Amino acid sequence: MLPKQPHIQHYPDPRAGAPIGHRTPENERYQDDLHPPAGPHNPWYPFVSEIDWNVARWAKTRGSSSTALSELLSIPGLCEKLGLSYKSANELNSIIDKNIPWTRPPFQVEEVAVQGEAFKVYFRDINSCVKALYSDPQFSKYMKYAPEKHFTDSFLETRMYHDMHTGGWWWSRQEILDRERPGATIIPVILSTDKTLVTTFRGKSAYPIYLTIGNIPKEIRRKPSYWAYILIGYLPTSKLEHIANKSSRRRTLANLFHAAMNYIVSPLATSGLDGINLTGGDGVERRGHPLFAAYCADYPEQVLVACCKTGTCAECEILREYMGNDTALHPIRDLLKILLALDKFDDEGPIEFNKACKEAGIKNIYHPFWQDLPYSNVYRSIAPDILHQLYQGVLKHLKEWVIDVFGAMEIHARCRRLPPNHHVHLFMKGISSLSRITGQEHNDISRFLLSIIIDIPLPRRLAAPRLIRSVRALIDVLYLAQYTVQTDKTLAIYQSALEQFHTDKQIFVDLGVRKDFRLPKLHFLNHYVEKCKFIGTFDNTNTEYTERLHIDLAKDAYRATNRKDKYPQMTLWLERKEKVMRHASYLDWIRDGKPKIVPMDWIPPALSYQRALHMSKHPTVRSVDLPTADRKYSVPFFNAALARFIAQLHNPALSGPLLEAAALEVDTDFKFKIGVFHLIKYTRIDPVTLVRGTADSIHIQPTSRDRRNRPVPGRFDTALIRVRDDTDEPVKAFRVGQVRLVFSLPLAIMSSLCKDVPFSKWPKHLTYIEWFSPFNKPGANHSLYKITRSVSPEGGNLASVVDLTRVVRSVALTPCFGKVADRTWTSSNVMDKCKSFFVNPFPDQHDHLLYIL
Repeated sequence: MLPKQPHIQHYPDPRAGAPIGHRTPENERYQDDLHPPAGPHNPWYPFVSEIDWNVARWAKTRGSSSTALSELLSIPGLCEKLGLSYKSANELNSIIDKNIPWTRPPFQVEEVAVQGEAFKVYFRDINSCVKALYSDPQFSKYMKYAPEKHFTDSFLETRMYHDMHTGGWWWSRQEILDRERPGATIIPVILSTDKTLVTTFRGKSAYPIYLTIGNIPKEIRRKPSYWAYILIGYLPTSKLEHIANKSSRRRTLANLFHAAMNYIVSPLATSGLDGINLTGGDGVERRGHPLFAAYCADYPEQVLVACCKTGTCAECEILREYMGNDTALHPIRDLLKILLALDKFDDEGPIEFNKACKEAGIKNIYHPFWQDLPYSNVYRSIAPDILHQLYQGVLKHLKEWVIDVFGAMEIHARCRRLPPNHHVHLFMKGISSLSRITGQEHNDISRFLLSIIIDIPLPRRLAAPRLIRSVRALIDVLYLAQYTVQTDKTLAIYQSALEQFHTDKQIFVDLGVRKDFRLPKLHFLNHYVEKCKFIGTFDNTNTEYTERLHIDLAKDAYRATNRKDKYPQMTLWLERKEKVMRHASYLDWIRDGKPKIVPMDWIPPALSYQRALHMSKHPTVRSVDLPTADRKYSVPFFNAALARFIAQLHNPALSGPLLEAAALEVDTDFKFKIGVFHLIKYTRIDPVTLVRGTADSIHIQPTSRDRRNRPVPGRFDTALIRVRDDTDEPVKAFRVGQVRLVFSLPLAIMSSLCKDVPFSKWPKHLTYIEWFSPFNKPGANHSLYKITRSVSPEGGNLASVVDLTRVVRSVALTPCFGKVADRTWTSSNVMDKCKSFFVNPFPDQHDHLLYIL
């Protein structure tokens, strides 16, 4: 969802993506295909009741094994009590197989012969898979059928990029097709592969290949629960260990991969060129051309797909010795030259074929799967990957370099002493001893990696600015690449950050951490700007989505088998699960006629970026007297701060001595009790489902004891508070404070204190804040703001009572540790013992944007 409604330049030919006819809408066709058709007397058909259906859906989507289900249903009287129409897993499977229509194609199997050995490939017809996604009724209101250019201004000067239809790939393919066959609807085909283990100990693996289409908005595609990806095949996983020669084995494995892929994607050669009639979920028919648009994979599979050698770039012709030197772009691999070399196998024999492939810079692979695909260039289709390239690649290296420079012990000590925050994961055992680190853990590490190393001196008395600038630049690159909406300006900032890293990266060589930067994943960052302008932002192609699908479509599928001849059982299990999920969508339509997700055109602008304060209906502690509040929450200036707040509530213009004088006239010196809240929660609406989810939280918890009478340290989070309304400049409008108490006053007390204030202006919740110094200038190299505790003239921390609505979000602070972290500090006491902190902009993507502009 966009933060603002863009200025749209539509494709000039209105025939692009235009309908060619109308047919029966998909839900009505599905209803007609039920055998026998469902009648009004039983909307749950082929099940006899709602309970019958819900048990079946649970069994096929959430339940345990078929054996366990059969044992459950065999309990005497259970089926009769529930009124179930099946008494075993086999009977349930029979109902699903015979009575629920196919909407996604069944699997088929073919044998691939490589070097005299046959391998089975389980796959689906790819055109039928495209039709199934295209016709899914839950997507019909959100589909994109023609390319567009989006701009931030009415002068059409600053381009925006997000979904695939806003990039240059779709627009250019539409122009090519319109010259030959006007009126085409392009279907961008996005493929993704990633081998995964399906067992924990035995090393069994599966090699699934997934498909989705770029017509579906990325906000929907990234949600696994909407089934916008289809598993279209399982590739062979043989390691060919019987081939002794390693070079021959690698070549054979590559040929096996492309031979299996050819069985799956070869139908696109005809349908992409001639087009196929596609009927959407709303019944509108169009002539669609499924074109191979993007391939999402980790680096080893990128070079496998591109037929390149490991260590080279899968897209451009850069020589290995120049890789990682700078941000200069090199020519994209010459597809025409490569295709001519591949044709020599049939025309001139294997010797000339091998020679031509070597000259073209590719491996001698017989008939790569993309060789005959129309209007496609595999070297422009290799997609950036946030998960493997950035988190599991670049950030993984950066973390290791930093640990090598400063030592694992000191980094470990600082990680343990970070104050808690909603967005910061505390690694209490450090980050150097972690094994098999996930992408999410690397994401967590990126949020504080820069701030913990700022004040550590470098070995051999080397100057630290170059290292700090390079780390800051690379983390900026990491965050900028994840923006869900990019503009020409944000891409320019990204490019500037990447250039800054290359300017200062020599420090790692000087420190002996690196000899060179010949890292393909680091080099591929050079292509990110052009990739974004070509196929849209990188959340279009992040393999994090398909990694999540491994659980549902590979690991769970394997667990449902008897571990013998697994693929026939896995594919049958998946087909039944898809049938049940589609039937659930149909029953939702029957019941209330409402789509599962909300049309994006109905969402107010910037809704997905707005946070809403959400407080519990009742206080955590309903009644606390002031001495107890002071003792537990440490609010020594509560009465004076409340008096100043009430005085300013009566007259907002008061400040300085006049405010102090007015506060003396406010009588807060009487006995009353307050309700105390221990959590401030902020929610954000999902732009697709309109479901509210937690976006941020602030904890205010005094010291307590657990059930075993062990002490539990208190926690008082820091927050960003609006202090000025006359400016939108973040540095002037906001200030950091530590939230010590969130409370509500009894109505009788509010009536006494605010008798001259309109009821509409009475605050519902108040908070006691201890202030930090205002923002000044960011550091010259790290660009972080440094703040210190503000001290009251009376002694102690400067404090105020403010309306809770002025607290806008949590903010993460990193202590200024100095040369060596004080070992008496802990995560729970560092906020009290340390007096100066760095404001960390990385825990939240929106905060990061504020700090770089």
